[in-house]
Amino acid sequence: MENKLECLICGNTLSPKEKSEYCSKCLLGLEFELKEEDLEKIKQQLKTILDSFGSDIRAAFIKDPAARSLVEVLTSYPGIHAVLLHRVAHFFYEIGLPFVPRYISHIARQITGIEIHPGAKIGKDFFIDHGSGTVIGETAEIGDNVTIYQGVTLGGTSLTPGKRHPTLGNNVVVGAGAKILGPIKIGDNVKIGANSVVISDVPPNSVVVGVPGRIVSREGEKIPTIDLHHGDLPDPIVDMIKTIQRKIENLEKEVQNLKQKKEGGA
Repeated sequence: MENKLECLICGNTLSPKEKSEYCSKCLLGLEFELKEEDLEKIKQQLKTILDSFGSDIRAAFIKDPAARSLVEVLTSYPGIHAVLLHRVAHFFYEIGLPFVPRYISHIARQITGIEIHPGAKIGKDFFIDHGSGTVIGETAEIGDNVTIYQGVTLGGTSLTPGKRHPTLGNNVVVGAGAKILGPIKIGDNVKIGANSVVISDVPPNSVVVGVPGRIVSREGEKIPTIDLHHGDLPDPIVDMIKTIQRKIENLEKEVQNLKQKKEGGA
């Protein structure tokens, strides 16, 4: 009796002509069926794309003083191109269309140098300034009014399917070259300094700098909704050295006082 080989994915019997361990349907991965209940979801997704189009363009003018005209922004801003193409790719991803979403994101990467997985969820007023080298992973979630500079990575740290990329809150600014890794949460109104490596949760209204990222609270300071001063950041190491220096100076004064008292009493 001849042993029948089965596809490792779907379990269907393989024909003698199929040399691999997978059937041709699974290898191509082009199966797609649109259900009637998906129509309402499609309408909502299309509305989101149209609404986000206006907010993304508006964000470019608000957050970049170099933006001169609508024509310039639409034709010369790779961050805008990448986000607009992502929103289309995400639409196809959400309705379950195979291949097309990833191909659109691949084209966007070739054109702009910005890689955004079609599964990533991005809110309104999102702006990527310059953008080259930016990578946003499949399960990343980005809130409203977020600004990202070139070289930023929202990356995963696990090979296990499921949530493995960061979640960014609202009004977040991520400086150039920063890496935010793993399924961590970045709170609202957070500023992450250039080249920081963030591997743990960050509470709202904080500043993060360094490798690994150190959290510097901004208690009592009102943080504006749009805060692009990502170069105006504290240095916790310098602050610590200054604190130690002050303590040493105080100790030296105390030692000097003790010496004077001892000499006076002699």
